[in-house]
Parts: sequence; structure tokens; C-alpha cells
Amino acid sequence: MSQFYQFSAEDFKGENIEMSAYKGKVVLVVNTASACGFTPQYEGLQNIYKAYQDQGFEILAFPCNQFGQQEKGSNDEIKSFCDLNFNISFPLFAKIDVNGEQTHPLFNHLKQEAPGILGTKKIKWNFTKFLIGKDGQVIKRYAPTTKPQAIEADIKAQLA
Repeated sequence: MSQFYQFSAEDFKGENIEMSAYKGKVVLVVNTASACGFTPQYEGLQNIYKAYQDQGFEILAFPCNQFGQQEKGSNDEIKSFCDLNFNISFPLFAKIDVNGEQTHPLFNHLKQEAPGILGTKKIKWNFTKFLIGKDGQVIKRYAPTTKPQAIEADIKAQLA
């Protein structure tokens, strides 16, 4: 079993979700924020989720308040914002840290498996994305500026 499947995280309701629930699926993990210049990417994420969900694709959104304090709300407030503004249907998790001493173990793993530019492990900003294959291996890391539609070809290739 791949290491990705050994992790778990709380969803926005506080329920523990095992990553093994996504075994055999292509997964895009994204650290998100509600008050970021990249927040409109939620729309693109929802569009690719709708297009490929029935083929075994999942998006897991992890809100984070570590970049410019752009995710100040409670988990319920974040969910309400996402529902009201983007009508997301992919899983939303509880707010976490992606850098520093309190980094969620899943993000430590993702950063180790897919370092950033020049091998940096640190996540630079909101909407950094990690593509995980059906076998649980981390395929690729995408910069916050990479729009969801630019990842579509990689998603399709993993689903094939």
C-alpha cells in the first residue's frame, strides 16, 4: 500500500477521512483559501471535477490560513463560502497548516515526494496542487499560478 493511503485528515465537519477511501482513484490535493487572488480557481476545480468524477477522479481541498491570513473563517464558514460562491461538490477538509511545525502529515509527505522549484519543500502560496495516481504515488506538483484547466491533460492521462 502506498504511503498516501496511510494518511487521514478531518473533513470540515470534523469527521476523520482515511485517504485509503480514494484507493484506485486519481486525486488532486489542493491547499485553498477564500480570500486569495487565486480563489476563482475553485470554479475551474469544480469544472474538472464534474468532467472526470465519474471516471474515478477526486479533488481534496484543504483550506489553509498560512498565506496572508486569507482563510480566517471557521470550517463551517469556509464551507458556506465555497457552496455559495462556487457550489463545490468535491470534498472539503478542515483547515490545516501546510508549512512549519504544525504541518499536517499528509502535506509533509506530498512535499517530500514532489518538491517545488530547485528542490524546495515549502509550499509557497495558496492553491498549490499535487496530482496523485491510481496507485497512490505522487505524480506531480503544480504552482499556485497553474490553473486547473492546465492540469486537465495530466488528469486524463492518469485516468486512461
